[in-house]
Amino acid sequence: MNRDDFHKAFKTTGPAVTPVIHVVDEDQVARNIEIAIGEGAQGVFLINHDFGVEPFLPIIRTTREKFPFLWLGLNFLAVTGKDAFPVLGKLTRDDCPIDAYWADDARIDERKPFDDQEEAKSITKAREQSGWNGLYFGGTAFKKQRDVAPEDYGRSAEIAREHMDVVTTSGVATGHEAETSKISTFRTAMGDHPLALASGVTPDNAKVYHDVDCFLVATGINIVGDFYNIDRQRLRRLLTVTREMGGGQTDG
Repeated sequence: MNRDDFHKAFKTTGPAVTPVIHVVDEDQVARNIEIAIGEGAQGVFLINHDFGVEPFLPIIRTTREKFPFLWLGLNFLAVTGKDAFPVLGKLTRDDCPIDAYWADDARIDERKPFDDQEEAKSITKAREQSGWNGLYFGGTAFKKQRDVAPEDYGRSAEIAREHMDVVTTSGVATGHEAETSKISTFRTAMGDHPLALASGVTPDNAKVYHDVDCFLVATGINIVGDFYNIDRQRLRRLLTVTREMGGGQTDG
């Protein structure tokens, strides 16, 4: 997938906006999805920040039943694709299709040669064997994972593009802006491969990230001081900005 194909898939010329919902229960998820859909977000990610994968699964299934046409992505907290993809494959077989998986750590190791990425390759193998065919957003030089030296950002991004659909990076912590130099380095190294940013994006700073194709955003659009609920007005402002970044256009 290249950047043009990515934007066509999301029917947007600017960055796609996919709010990240930190899940509490089915009702809280549904309320926030209604806001996201109502304001025109391109999709949502759900994350089980406060409990394990098993209690998360019934909420996922119920959400898909309520919103059959929603672009729905998941993040199983601290679970790599190697363990997540078999679960996603089973969800697919159970008529609960999931459009994307975002892993905080795609197990890219810039300290090793390009062809010696055994952990990333094992994730690819698990994906192929699972039967799941969604988009893989892989965390690279990502918050709360092993530190990557800034001088190695380009190498990390160049390796990552070979192992995932959408290379996904962040600032140093949740809610912290990514340095624009980091994003520029990633873009140069990745060429025409899609890039997502998963921390620190707000309606006020989004325009500086013109090299990014997708914003995974929570803190920047949530009610101030509320980890779990979207502020409709803040999301509306961000979507207005991203439409302006795309020339005020949406595709078809």
